Amino acid sequence: MSKYEIRFAGLGGQGIVRAGVIIGSAAALFGGKNAANSQSYGPEARGGASRSEVIISDEEIDYPKVEEPDAMVLMSQEAYDRYARDLKRGGVLIYDSDMVYDPKPIEGARVYAIPATRIAEESGRKIVANMVMIGALVAITGAVDPSAAKRAIERNVPKGTEDLNIRAFEKGYEYALGLLKG
Repeated sequence: MSKYEIRFAGLGGQGIVRAGVIIGSAAALFGGKNAANSQSYGPEARGGASRSEVIISDEEIDYPKVEEPDAMVLMSQEAYDRYARDLKRGGVLIYDSDMVYDPKPIEGARVYAIPATRIAEESGRKIVANMVMIGALVAITGAVDPSAAKRAIERNVPKGTEDLNIRAFEKGYEYALGLLKG
């Protein structure tokens, strides 16, 4: 992988920014790669549009903005409607099937529906749906090593929630591996 671009998008309060920070940390701090991360979000603390982008590269990164995502993780209908068409041809689109009720087909994309909100609720807290999606992203794309992702999660979640977040990551990872096996 010389350069790999990832976009996370959803609603404020879904942990979109944290997901980008975790993947960037996994790549740069624990994966020996270069990474750049940027975010944008609305003025609302919860419910407004939120986006986080990560570029992972073996080379130096000269422009820190995602131009044509290789992978997208979309966690709301609004995010799907707004960003899905930006995916690079042949790219990976992962969406939360509990929050995206009308996924329009994206030609040339490898599309994976993950019931992240349900899996998170079964894991103990709905708020860890972003960790479920990180697990799915890592399993499907191999963008970062699973052990690097777990180390980044431990470093970037509130103290005392590490086990909950790691369990949610592992459930997303396993669910996605099941999809890949057919």
